[in-house]
Amino acid sequence: MPSTSEVGHAKNVANLQKLTEQVITFTNYNPPVDNLKVANLQTLYTTASTKLSEVEDKRHANKNAITVRQSAFENLKSICTKIINHLEILGLPEGTIDQAKSLNRVIQGGQKKTTTPPDENVQPAPTVSTSRQSYTQQAENFGILLQLLSTIPTYAPNEDDLKLINLNTYKDSLVSSTQSVDQTEAELNLKLIERDNLLYADGTGLYTIAQNVKKYVKSLYGATSPEYSNVSDIKFTSPI
Repeated sequence: MPSTSEVGHAKNVANLQKLTEQVITFTNYNPPVDNLKVANLQTLYTTASTKLSEVEDKRHANKNAITVRQSAFENLKSICTKIINHLEILGLPEGTIDQAKSLNRVIQGGQKKTTTPPDENVQPAPTVSTSRQSYTQQAENFGILLQLLSTIPTYAPNEDDLKLINLNTYKDSLVSSTQSVDQTEAELNLKLIERDNLLYADGTGLYTIAQNVKKYVKSLYGATSPEYSNVSDIKFTSPI
Protein backbone atom coordinates (compact mmCIF):
# COMPACT_ATOMS: atom_id res chain seq x y z
CA MET A 1 0.00 0.00 0.00
CA PRO A 2 1.44 3.43 -0.92
CA SER A 3 2.45 5.67 1.97
CA THR A 4 0.37 8.73 2.86
CA SER A 5 3.07 11.00 1.43
CA GLU A 6 3.15 9.11 -1.87
CA VAL A 7 -0.63 9.36 -2.14
CA GLY A 8 -0.26 13.10 -1.46
CA HIS A 9 2.12 13.57 -4.41
CA ALA A 10 -0.23 11.75 -6.76
CA LYS A 11 -3.21 13.69 -5.43
CA ASN A 12 -1.45 16.99 -6.12
CA VAL A 13 -0.78 15.97 -9.70
CA ALA A 14 -4.35 14.76 -10.20
CA ASN A 15 -5.70 17.97 -8.71
CA LEU A 16 -3.58 20.05 -11.08
CA GLN A 17 -5.46 18.42 -13.93
CA LYS A 18 -8.73 19.15 -12.16
CA LEU A 19 -7.71 22.78 -11.62
CA THR A 20 -6.68 23.15 -15.25
CA GLU A 21 -9.97 21.75 -16.52
CA GLN A 22 -11.79 24.23 -14.28
CA VAL A 23 -9.94 27.35 -15.45
CA ILE A 24 -10.37 26.33 -19.10
CA THR A 25 -14.07 27.06 -18.63
CA PHE A 26 -13.37 30.63 -17.48
CA THR A 27 -13.79 32.95 -20.46
CA ASN A 28 -11.67 35.71 -18.88
CA TYR A 29 -8.81 33.45 -17.76
CA ASN A 30 -5.77 35.00 -19.46
CA PRO A 31 -2.91 35.27 -16.94
CA PRO A 32 0.06 37.51 -17.71
CA VAL A 33 2.46 34.92 -16.22
CA ASP A 34 3.53 32.16 -18.60
CA ASN A 35 3.51 29.27 -16.13
CA LEU A 36 -0.14 29.98 -15.29
CA LYS A 37 -1.32 29.74 -18.89
CA VAL A 38 -3.48 26.72 -19.72
CA ALA A 39 -1.04 25.20 -22.22
CA ASN A 40 1.76 25.31 -19.67
CA LEU A 41 -0.45 23.86 -16.95
CA GLN A 42 -1.27 20.98 -19.27
CA THR A 43 2.41 20.43 -20.03
CA LEU A 44 3.23 20.53 -16.31
CA TYR A 45 0.58 17.89 -15.62
CA THR A 46 2.01 15.59 -18.30
CA THR A 47 5.56 16.07 -17.05
CA ALA A 48 4.56 15.51 -13.42
CA SER A 49 2.59 12.37 -14.28
CA THR A 50 5.61 11.00 -16.11
CA LYS A 51 7.86 11.81 -13.17
CA LEU A 52 5.56 9.96 -10.76
CA SER A 53 5.69 6.92 -13.05
CA GLU A 54 9.48 7.09 -13.19
CA VAL A 55 9.65 7.14 -9.38
CA GLU A 56 7.42 4.08 -9.13
CA ASP A 57 9.43 2.23 -11.79
CA LYS A 58 12.64 2.85 -9.84
CA ARG A 59 10.92 1.93 -6.57
CA HIS A 60 9.81 -1.42 -8.01
CA ALA A 61 13.31 -2.05 -9.40
CA ASN A 62 14.79 -1.39 -5.96
CA LYS A 63 12.27 -3.67 -4.24
CA ASN A 64 13.01 -6.43 -6.75
CA ALA A 65 16.76 -6.03 -6.16
CA ILE A 66 16.20 -6.27 -2.40
CA THR A 67 14.21 -9.48 -2.89
CA VAL A 68 16.99 -10.97 -5.02
CA ARG A 69 19.57 -10.02 -2.39
CA GLN A 70 17.53 -11.59 0.41
CA SER A 71 17.28 -14.79 -1.61
CA ALA A 72 21.03 -14.77 -2.31
CA PHE A 73 21.96 -14.35 1.36
CA GLU A 74 19.34 -16.81 2.62
CA ASN A 75 21.74 -19.76 2.82
CA LEU A 76 24.93 -17.91 3.77
CA LYS A 77 24.89 -18.70 7.47
CA SER A 78 24.07 -22.37 7.01
CA ILE A 79 26.84 -22.72 4.41
CA CYS A 80 29.34 -21.13 6.79
CA THR A 81 28.28 -23.55 9.52
CA LYS A 82 28.84 -26.48 7.15
CA ILE A 83 32.29 -25.12 6.26
CA ILE A 84 33.29 -24.95 9.93
CA ASN A 85 31.99 -28.47 10.56
CA HIS A 86 34.03 -29.72 7.62
CA LEU A 87 37.19 -27.96 8.79
CA GLU A 88 36.93 -29.55 12.21
CA ILE A 89 37.42 -33.04 10.78
CA LEU A 90 40.63 -32.17 8.90
CA GLY A 91 43.01 -32.12 11.87
CA LEU A 92 44.02 -28.51 11.25
CA PRO A 93 46.08 -26.38 13.64
CA GLU A 94 43.99 -24.77 16.36
CA GLY A 95 44.91 -21.29 15.11
CA THR A 96 43.45 -21.99 11.67
CA ILE A 97 40.22 -23.31 13.15
CA ASP A 98 40.02 -20.28 15.44
CA GLN A 99 40.42 -17.94 12.46
CA ALA A 100 37.62 -19.66 10.59
CA LYS A 101 35.36 -19.74 13.64
CA SER A 102 35.97 -16.07 14.30
CA LEU A 103 34.91 -15.14 10.76
CA ASN A 104 31.89 -17.44 11.00
CA ARG A 105 30.88 -15.88 14.31
CA VAL A 106 30.92 -12.41 12.77
CA ILE A 107 28.86 -13.60 9.80
CA GLN A 108 26.39 -15.36 12.07
CA GLY A 109 26.04 -12.21 14.17
CA GLY A 110 26.91 -13.79 17.48
CA GLN A 111 29.37 -12.72 20.12
CA LYS A 112 32.36 -14.61 21.45
CA LYS A 113 31.47 -16.54 24.59
CA THR A 114 33.38 -15.92 27.80
CA THR A 115 34.00 -18.46 30.56
CA THR A 116 34.66 -15.78 33.21
CA PRO A 117 31.57 -15.10 35.34
CA PRO A 118 30.68 -11.41 35.65
CA ASP A 119 31.50 -9.58 38.88
CA GLU A 120 28.19 -8.33 40.25
CA ASN A 121 29.99 -5.49 42.03
CA VAL A 122 31.59 -4.12 38.88
CA GLN A 123 29.66 -2.02 36.40
CA PRO A 124 30.24 -3.53 32.94
CA ALA A 125 32.09 -1.29 30.52
CA PRO A 126 30.39 -0.33 27.25
CA THR A 127 31.18 -2.83 24.54
CA VAL A 128 31.11 -2.75 20.78
CA SER A 129 29.08 -5.59 19.32
CA THR A 130 31.06 -8.09 17.27
CA SER A 131 28.03 -8.35 15.00
CA ARG A 132 28.69 -6.82 11.58
CA GLN A 133 25.47 -7.71 9.87
CA SER A 134 25.23 -5.42 6.89
CA TYR A 135 25.03 -7.32 3.64
CA THR A 136 28.25 -5.77 2.37
CA GLN A 137 30.13 -6.77 5.52
CA GLN A 138 28.74 -10.29 5.47
CA ALA A 139 29.91 -10.76 1.88
CA GLU A 140 33.29 -9.24 2.76
CA ASN A 141 33.83 -11.60 5.69
CA PHE A 142 32.67 -14.57 3.64
CA GLY A 143 35.27 -13.63 1.04
CA ILE A 144 37.96 -13.57 3.74
CA LEU A 145 36.82 -17.00 4.91
CA LEU A 146 37.18 -18.31 1.37
CA GLN A 147 40.67 -16.84 1.15
CA LEU A 148 41.53 -18.80 4.28
CA LEU A 149 40.11 -21.99 2.76
CA SER A 150 42.30 -21.49 -0.32
CA THR A 151 45.41 -21.73 1.91
CA ILE A 152 44.38 -25.12 3.33
CA PRO A 153 45.74 -27.91 1.08
CA THR A 154 43.52 -30.54 2.71
CA TYR A 155 40.31 -28.59 2.09
CA ALA A 156 38.87 -30.71 -0.73
CA PRO A 157 35.24 -31.52 0.08
CA ASN A 158 33.23 -33.89 -2.06
CA GLU A 159 30.01 -31.90 -1.60
CA ASP A 160 29.37 -29.50 -4.48
CA ASP A 161 28.10 -26.70 -2.30
CA LEU A 162 31.33 -26.72 -0.26
CA LYS A 163 33.77 -26.85 -3.15
CA LEU A 164 35.87 -23.71 -3.30
CA ILE A 165 35.06 -22.92 -6.93
CA ASN A 166 31.33 -22.99 -6.18
CA LEU A 167 31.76 -21.01 -2.96
CA ASN A 168 33.56 -18.29 -4.89
CA THR A 169 30.76 -18.21 -7.45
CA TYR A 170 28.28 -17.90 -4.58
CA LYS A 171 30.32 -15.08 -3.02
CA ASP A 172 30.28 -13.22 -6.35
CA SER A 173 26.48 -13.50 -6.40
CA LEU A 174 26.32 -11.98 -2.91
CA VAL A 175 28.45 -9.04 -3.97
CA SER A 176 26.50 -8.58 -7.20
CA SER A 177 23.12 -8.64 -5.49
CA THR A 178 24.24 -6.03 -2.97
CA GLN A 179 25.64 -3.78 -5.69
CA SER A 180 22.32 -4.03 -7.53
CA VAL A 181 20.45 -2.84 -4.44
CA ASP A 182 22.83 0.09 -4.04
CA GLN A 183 22.51 1.03 -7.72
CA THR A 184 18.71 0.87 -7.83
CA GLU A 185 18.49 2.80 -4.56
CA ALA A 186 20.70 5.56 -5.98
CA GLU A 187 18.55 5.70 -9.13
CA LEU A 188 15.39 5.89 -7.02
CA ASN A 189 16.83 8.70 -4.89
CA LEU A 190 17.64 10.69 -8.03
CA LYS A 191 14.08 10.35 -9.29
CA LEU A 192 12.71 11.37 -5.88
CA ILE A 193 14.79 14.53 -6.01
CA GLU A 194 13.61 15.29 -9.54
CA ARG A 195 9.98 14.72 -8.52
CA ASP A 196 10.24 16.92 -5.44
CA ASN A 197 11.89 19.71 -7.43
CA LEU A 198 9.15 19.58 -10.04
CA LEU A 199 6.34 19.53 -7.49
CA TYR A 200 7.67 21.66 -4.64
CA ALA A 201 10.58 23.86 -5.74
CA ASP A 202 10.13 27.29 -4.20
CA GLY A 203 8.51 29.63 -6.70
CA THR A 204 8.52 27.23 -9.64
CA GLY A 205 7.03 23.96 -8.37
CA LEU A 206 3.59 22.59 -9.10
CA TYR A 207 2.39 23.47 -5.60
CA THR A 208 3.33 27.15 -5.97
CA ILE A 209 1.92 27.35 -9.49
CA ALA A 210 -1.41 25.90 -8.33
CA GLN A 211 -1.62 28.45 -5.52
CA ASN A 212 -0.86 31.25 -7.98
CA VAL A 213 -3.61 30.03 -10.33
CA LYS A 214 -6.04 30.35 -7.43
CA LYS A 215 -4.76 33.82 -6.60
CA TYR A 216 -5.16 34.95 -10.19
CA VAL A 217 -8.75 33.64 -10.33
CA LYS A 218 -9.43 35.41 -7.04
CA SER A 219 -8.07 38.69 -8.41
CA LEU A 220 -9.99 38.20 -11.65
CA TYR A 221 -13.42 37.30 -10.29
CA GLY A 222 -13.31 38.25 -6.62
CA ALA A 223 -13.06 36.33 -3.35
CA THR A 224 -16.80 35.70 -3.14
CA SER A 225 -17.25 34.64 -6.76
CA PRO A 226 -18.42 31.14 -7.69
CA GLU A 227 -15.39 30.91 -9.99
CA TYR A 228 -12.98 31.36 -7.09
CA SER A 229 -15.05 29.05 -4.90
CA ASN A 230 -14.70 26.30 -7.50
CA VAL A 231 -10.90 26.52 -7.63
CA SER A 232 -10.29 27.23 -3.94
CA ASP A 233 -11.92 23.92 -3.05
CA ILE A 234 -9.27 22.00 -5.03
CA LYS A 235 -6.69 21.12 -2.41
CA PHE A 236 -2.92 20.93 -2.75
CA THR A 237 -0.52 19.95 0.00
CA SER A 238 3.19 20.48 0.47
CA PRO A 239 5.40 18.13 2.52
CA ILE A 240 7.92 20.92 3.03
